Amino acid sequence: MSVPDNSSSPVKLKWWGMTHPGRFRKNNEDSFLALTINANEVNFLGKEGDATLDRGDFAFAVSDGMGGAKSGEFASSIAVQKITELLPKSFKLAASGMDSGCKDVLEELFQRIHKEMTDMGFHYEECRGMGATLSLTWFMPERMYFCHIGDSRIYYLPQEGGIKQITHDHTDVAAQFRAGKLSEREARNHPRRNILQQVLGGRVGTISPQVGAVAYQSGDRFIICSDGIIDGVRDHRLESLTRDPVPRFKEMNPAHRLVQDSMEESGRDNLTALVVEVG
Repeated sequence: MSVPDNSSSPVKLKWWGMTHPGRFRKNNEDSFLALTINANEVNFLGKEGDATLDRGDFAFAVSDGMGGAKSGEFASSIAVQKITELLPKSFKLAASGMDSGCKDVLEELFQRIHKEMTDMGFHYEECRGMGATLSLTWFMPERMYFCHIGDSRIYYLPQEGGIKQITHDHTDVAAQFRAGKLSEREARNHPRRNILQQVLGGRVGTISPQVGAVAYQSGDRFIICSDGIIDGVRDHRLESLTRDPVPRFKEMNPAHRLVQDSMEESGRDNLTALVVEVG
């Protein structure tokens, strides 16, 4: 019997997403987005599903809003909605396969979102100080591009094991930790650990988002999450919950496990998790 050649088979993705206000907050300032894009349109995806990349690319994002009254919720929704307006226009450029072109597209997207939030804060009193983090992934065949600002996070879990935070938190405390001036314990418990240096809007003059790419393969996973998840769950536990959960979590999907475990351990902030699996 001959073995079929699947070398040209389109990449398949599976994803799961969940958001929750947490144990103590009434409103949820987090937003997440899952969509497929091509040169003509965007299509919103459900909270979980699977599909192939034969008709377009996929984008997944998490945003954590901040600001008085309801402006935090508004800020995060602006961030994810702007993605749906701008990415389709950039699809043809990205389809050329130029690495620098894709990264330029993502940085320009973040700059436009930042300008819109800043303008709204200037013209509308209720939006004064409004800001948002944004961690965006853009899946193409063989490669995932990302752009990030703030302290939401993107993690890479290669098929062979391990977990790596591929974004860095835009806080002074995180910068001191990366420089070796603070231990992990000191950084996690530092009273200024949530003070952001970089954010979309939020009275920040100039932004410098982190842009990068990961060459993935079948079996790899990615986690995109807001800082509320990290408040209750450390990196090694994120990996175990995603790959090999304890029996009481096995019936939950991966995003639900992360949210549930973090809520039990802390739950002081809004909680959002997206898990994407390749192949």
